Amino acid sequence: MLEIHHFSYGWLTPALAYIMSFVGSLLGLQCAARARSGGNRLLWPALAALAIGGTGIWVMHFIAMLGFSIDTAQIRYDVPVTLLSAVAAVVVVGIGLAAVLAPRPHPLSLVAGGTITGLGVAGMHYVGMYAMKSDAAIGYDMRFVALSLVVAVVAATAALWFTVHVRGMVAAVGAALIMAVAVCGMHYTGMAGMHAHPGGHGVPPGTEAVHLLAPLIVGSSLVTMVLLIAVSLTSIEHDMDLPPVRPATVRPVADDIAPPPKVPQPKAVAPQPDSRERPGRGPVDAAEGPPTAYWPATRQVPRRR
Repeated sequence: MLEIHHFSYGWLTPALAYIMSFVGSLLGLQCAARARSGGNRLLWPALAALAIGGTGIWVMHFIAMLGFSIDTAQIRYDVPVTLLSAVAAVVVVGIGLAAVLAPRPHPLSLVAGGTITGLGVAGMHYVGMYAMKSDAAIGYDMRFVALSLVVAVVAATAALWFTVHVRGMVAAVGAALIMAVAVCGMHYTGMAGMHAHPGGHGVPPGTEAVHLLAPLIVGSSLVTMVLLIAVSLTSIEHDMDLPPVRPATVRPVADDIAPPPKVPQPKAVAPQPDSRERPGRGPVDAAEGPPTAYWPATRQVPRRR
């Protein structure tokens, strides 16, 4: 049996694979959140499937495969089958997202979507391994294969649950960290069941890993950066939304002019009758004015001539 190395470059490739899985999962959760909030019902789920299936799963898988090697054996990759595995990852994640992001999802849609997505992700892993050609005879321990299927289904169901229920950036980061652990765990669980024996089949057909995977990973990373910028710009536009403009209330100009001050008017005093009495007359009426001096009446006597 030939010795298999999964960490030919130490912890560099596992760490990079985990980071890419985390970034893809986080972008997928953000895109799914925009689809839930009433965004484009076709664009955002498609971008979420591209981020999770393309970056979070497929790119993670082949970055990890850069650190894979077999003693005294050559490794090549079949280009069409490798690309087919990428398409399969995006499609199955899209099916799972369509099941849980439907306007009226069925109560069992999470279980069904998680099962379909998990089996699809595991299928992508083994299609990608089938794309790897070697002059060594490669086999698998079925116990690890079954365990990797279980891990894939559980990881996919958890990912879809996070997609539906996670709110807020802090919760999304935590969910993406867990999703990345699950995806990497599924990959290395399946790889742990691999064994290789000398085959002697000559040089395998296909393209070397550096010549194929490096350009694909660089291209996928650029797509991831574009998605990251698009999600960030969408978040900025959402935060900068202004409240609707209220119609202006038109008021008369006279309302803005202060009224003149009111001058207090003197109160009219009712005339009071004078209590003084004059001889031969009644009390002096105030309407007659002030009292005058009283002269007794004189009698005119005619003069004699």
